[in-house]
Amino acid sequence: MFDKILIANRGEIACRVIETARRMGIRTVAVYSDADAAARHVAMADEAVHLGPPPARESYLLGDRILAAAADTGAEAIHPGYGFLSENAGFADACEKAGIVFIGPPASAIRAMGSKAEAKALMGKAGVPLTPGYHGEDQDEATLKAAADDIGYPVLIKASAGGGGKGMRLVEKAADFADALASCRREAASSFGDDRVLVERFVTRPRHIEMQVFADSHGNAVHLFERDCSIQRRHQKVLEEAPAPGMPEDLRARMGEAAVNAAKAVGYRGAGTVEFIAESRPDGTPGDFFFMEMNTRLQVEHPVTEAVTGYDLVEWQLRVASGEPLPAGQDDIAATGHAIEARLYAENPEAGFLPSTGRLECFRTPAAGARIDTGVRDGDEISPFYDPMIAKVIAHGADREEARRRLIAALAETHVAGISSNRDFLIRVLKAGDFAAAKLDTGFIEKHERDLLPERAPASDVMIAAAALIHLTRIERDAGARRADSGDPTSPWAQARGWRMLDRGRITFDIGDDGAVRSIAAHALDDGWEISIDDGEPLVAEGTSLTEDAVSARVSGRAVRAGWAAYDSAGTEQIVLFDANSTIRLSLIDPLAGAAGGDGPDHSLTAPMPGKVMSVSVAPGDAVVSGQALLVLEAMKMEHTIRAPEDGVVATLPFAVGDQVSEGAVLITFEEAGAE
Repeated sequence: MFDKILIANRGEIACRVIETARRMGIRTVAVYSDADAAARHVAMADEAVHLGPPPARESYLLGDRILAAAADTGAEAIHPGYGFLSENAGFADACEKAGIVFIGPPASAIRAMGSKAEAKALMGKAGVPLTPGYHGEDQDEATLKAAADDIGYPVLIKASAGGGGKGMRLVEKAADFADALASCRREAASSFGDDRVLVERFVTRPRHIEMQVFADSHGNAVHLFERDCSIQRRHQKVLEEAPAPGMPEDLRARMGEAAVNAAKAVGYRGAGTVEFIAESRPDGTPGDFFFMEMNTRLQVEHPVTEAVTGYDLVEWQLRVASGEPLPAGQDDIAATGHAIEARLYAENPEAGFLPSTGRLECFRTPAAGARIDTGVRDGDEISPFYDPMIAKVIAHGADREEARRRLIAALAETHVAGISSNRDFLIRVLKAGDFAAAKLDTGFIEKHERDLLPERAPASDVMIAAAALIHLTRIERDAGARRADSGDPTSPWAQARGWRMLDRGRITFDIGDDGAVRSIAAHALDDGWEISIDDGEPLVAEGTSLTEDAVSARVSGRAVRAGWAAYDSAGTEQIVLFDANSTIRLSLIDPLAGAAGGDGPDHSLTAPMPGKVMSVSVAPGDAVVSGQALLVLEAMKMEHTIRAPEDGVVATLPFAVGDQVSEGAVLITFEEAGAE
């Protein structure tokens, strides 16, 4: 076994590998960019080596620098995690030449499966079922278009070297093919340095089911059952579970056999995942299945497999890479219960799932009842340079319903403030009737979009009252501290209950709720407050208890409890409340503060996040219509199309293709209506 390994990655997977290595008595070396100098994985490792600036191509993708770090620190092996260099055959070769063990498959297997087209040809020879499509070498647009026409729409265009949903476009009619192909090629070239694509039939009601496989250098290969990853948005997984709901035993056996055959066909070693598309039957159970791709690395969703099998897959990786045989044979591997994983992202589902960057002012997770894999802590920055995942939340139960309920409870106790997150969205998905009934397919989110992404409702009066109680209690505590330090603790000026001579005490202030202003008038009672909101019927709040993370009280006879966090943003105090279903973002309004003006000119579009301009499809003077694509920004490894909000005429375009833009930067201005 190794004495020391280097982890060529960051975030939660680097932390995950360090935890297993520490348990096994293996020392670890972390690597980091400037953006990650204070990151959790750096703090956890025994040693850490600086790589370079924040962009991955100048740090985490520099194989030579990573190999030098391994040599300088005496690391015997490199664990690549997932993403970055994990499926880079050239890096695997370089490790071998340097005499450093690559904790992953041989370079030959990575090459064989790295091209979707070549992989499908190889799998066809191995007898693995394939989706009808075009996987040829001719990449001429006319050839690809003709192939799509022959297959019949809808079709999927996929980056040949792709993965993680990048470089993938669904085309529902022939007229959209050219634009989709161009976008797919751009994203593929940016993400993988290879713009080749393949075209496949789009399977109706598809279930995304994958098999975890493992092989060693002694000729042994096994599968550790399947995972269902059908709940996706933009072809990226949102929820994953093991085993796949409704999976017939005969189908599980056939799919497992196909996955093991796929691994053997490429001389595989280590952890891998063979991904299939299964046609969902009307009752939701999976039917015919087709090979999609093989991921030659550990997967993000591996914890659900660990939960149901009881095996540590990172430990298996380390043992196999050190030359040991697999820890278990196929007949020894069994699955117990059910597990579901939720990917908690820094993103705004209500704004098209745009990534959210900034300081993580609050990040709390449940103390028990769930597994949390994360690479961040309170106060960390979510940067625009890397994937915006905050954490993975995993729950295990005796059956699927128990796992689902435990995951809902765990997410309810997961609090994120300072940036947007998909926490509430995940809860809504898990509570959806069709999800509870296991009626799954990859179009689930789009099909249920109205229920999963409802219009934001104003905060209830009870939640406004809860925020008011937080403010009032903190005022009282501050006053109490000052009173204790003063020379006259009985002075009426040293208390904070709005004392008035010959009148009831009253405190007034305003609370902002998504642009709306709620006026609060609070009158002190012996054991609480009488709170009026917008001159409405007073609410009586009694028995208030305020801890550092929760507020509870009886509000007009109703027991109310919510998590909370507070922080300053641009001089305004934000109060965030968390109940079992929702994150409620409020602010304390300073009545003396002037109205904030926008930095950009009127009639303009601004960047919703930091990013790079990938394409511009209009010019000054062009007339545009509502919804028309104007330019494409790349941020956090994904493309985001900026569209015209209404009809108009382009006035200026301050940025060109290749320019980096900051959040809020003016991208396009429009001529004023009636201007000449």
